[in-house]
Amino acid sequence: MNNKLTVIAASLLVAFSAPLFADQAEDIASLKEQVRELQKKAGGNNLKFSADYRVTMDSIEYKMADGTTAKNDGLLSNRLEIGMGYQPFDNLVFHGLLSYNKAYGESLGETGMGDFDWVTNENLSDNGLNVKEVYMLYLGDQFFGNEQIPWTASLGRRPSTNGFIANNREGYDQPKSPLGHSINVEFDGLSISAKLDQITGVSGMDAKICAGRGLSSATFPRFSSTGTDYADSDGGIDNIDMIGFIVTPYNNGQYDIKAQYYFANNMIGYDKDNTAAGFQDFGNLQNMTLSMQVNGVGEFINDFLDDTVLFASASASQTLPKDGMAMLGSTDKEIGYSYWVGATFPAFFEGDRFGLEYNHGSKYWRSFTYGEDTLIGSKIAARGDAYEAYYNIPIIGESLYFQLRYTYINYDYTGSNGFFGSASGTPTAMADIASGYGGYYVESAQDLRAMIRYNY
Repeated sequence: MNNKLTVIAASLLVAFSAPLFADQAEDIASLKEQVRELQKKAGGNNLKFSADYRVTMDSIEYKMADGTTAKNDGLLSNRLEIGMGYQPFDNLVFHGLLSYNKAYGESLGETGMGDFDWVTNENLSDNGLNVKEVYMLYLGDQFFGNEQIPWTASLGRRPSTNGFIANNREGYDQPKSPLGHSINVEFDGLSISAKLDQITGVSGMDAKICAGRGLSSATFPRFSSTGTDYADSDGGIDNIDMIGFIVTPYNNGQYDIKAQYYFANNMIGYDKDNTAAGFQDFGNLQNMTLSMQVNGVGEFINDFLDDTVLFASASASQTLPKDGMAMLGSTDKEIGYSYWVGATFPAFFEGDRFGLEYNHGSKYWRSFTYGEDTLIGSKIAARGDAYEAYYNIPIIGESLYFQLRYTYINYDYTGSNGFFGSASGTPTAMADIASGYGGYYVESAQDLRAMIRYNY
């Protein structure tokens, strides 16, 4: 007998037994409780799913420093994300997100750095369905006994792409954690956050500690020839770990301010004089970011300004080389900076929106934004200038919408999307590139993208 028939049968038994055995109240109450448990198992005790599917067509072009070009006029791709979640208790949540992302008619496979853990689901790959997010979330109602401080703790593969202000270009997405100006990669780790507004009296104030591992030193796989499965290797790459702090000093719904600091160790890269040695540890990196978003200009001035969103962010990174390694081509502690401004505003019809963004990065700017959803490479990582415009129009509510987006990046220096070594991370001015080597360096890139997306 299936669950539904069991529930019906048990319910009828309770209904008809009550007048005949009125003196057996305890047994009836017990039977009713069994019915409730069966109803829970039949209807509510299961994972809840969501679907996010899009089809995009990109026209991309790269202009090299020697004047040559590389392009693809019609790159079609699919992306499917299947979300899942369940809350068995008021204070416990499970969340997962599976992703598939590939070009039409092509399984590009894991080539180059396409399989690097930070960008597993952002690169066009094959037909495989990968885990993008999976974590447990605990919801606490009092922090160390203080009922005025609700708190949360999570552990697993955290939602660390499409963060604050980076979400604006993605249509109607809500921001994830952390701040998109300096971190936009997939990451495994933990977080603990606490709401501080009740004890401080400051609207929306909260604080979060995040920590994670970006690369494991477990060098040897299962059944390795050495017999030392998952052990470190002498002279091998150390763990890449990161710790960060995210603070919201103020958020009243209209004005939202967030600050973030992180420290990451054992940054990897290639030595330009010894690329055959593979990845090496070049040093550590720290970053400070301050971002702000204004949801509506003024108050009840007019409908257009009330529905206009402005955002701005400033970020600074500093390299911390170790053992005389030339981190980003320099043995000194180098500071890089980036700023980013943008706006989204209503357009012609109900729910449609235009967006404009501009960002600039300096010579030694370095971000963790490898997972940014831009096929020509992260615009936020650019050591130079990036311009972007987009138009989102809902077709059926926010469940089905169309986007047209154009991104243009002009690089002042090389190495914007490289790692942290001297081989791919050294910033070289475009004007200083030696004759004959210009075909190896992208001077500018552009991406015109049309997308239709279903999200429910």
